[in-house]
Amino acid sequence: MLSEKIKEATKQPHQELEKVVVQKLKAIQSEADYIDFLNGFYAYFSSLEKAFQPFITPEVLPDYSTRRTSAYLKKDIEELGGNTDNLSAIVPTITNTQQAIGALYVMEGSIMGGSAIVKMLEKAGITKGVSFFSGYGAETGQKWGMFVGIMNKTAQTEEEQAQAIETAGQTFSLFGNVFTPVNAG
Repeated sequence: MLSEKIKEATKQPHQELEKVVVQKLKAIQSEADYIDFLNGFYAYFSSLEKAFQPFITPEVLPDYSTRRTSAYLKKDIEELGGNTDNLSAIVPTITNTQQAIGALYVMEGSIMGGSAIVKMLEKAGITKGVSFFSGYGAETGQKWGMFVGIMNKTAQTEEEQAQAIETAGQTFSLFGNVFTPVNAG
């Protein structure tokens, strides 16, 4: 099943991204720092959504319209007084449904750690602008299970699974770049 293969195959880039995100989270000391953090998430997730949007249809993922998207990040940023003008990021090239599911695996999976992020933010005195990281509340596990079932059904052949796994790995790897300062020169 893809859900087992993808988790194992993307373990290293997932852990590398997690280190970067946790380090950035621990450095948050103000709402301005948090806006900067959210801007990275928004730049990446909104760009990723544009890339996979043509392939994640209601036939593929019937409840996509009820899932957490970059619109939640935009709302959180604006609630804190920031804006999302001119934010974008480099994301994997997505040309089919299997690649789209691989990218969405990373986005949907990020929900699972959301409650821990909310607790870390509370320790830094940040309690507003957390709708994105609040995920689906009590429905989080159910929504994840539903996504995993759809993911397994969507990519069944070895080739389809390989495409999903490759894109998920790229999605994890490229995501970290939004938190890395670009050196001029």
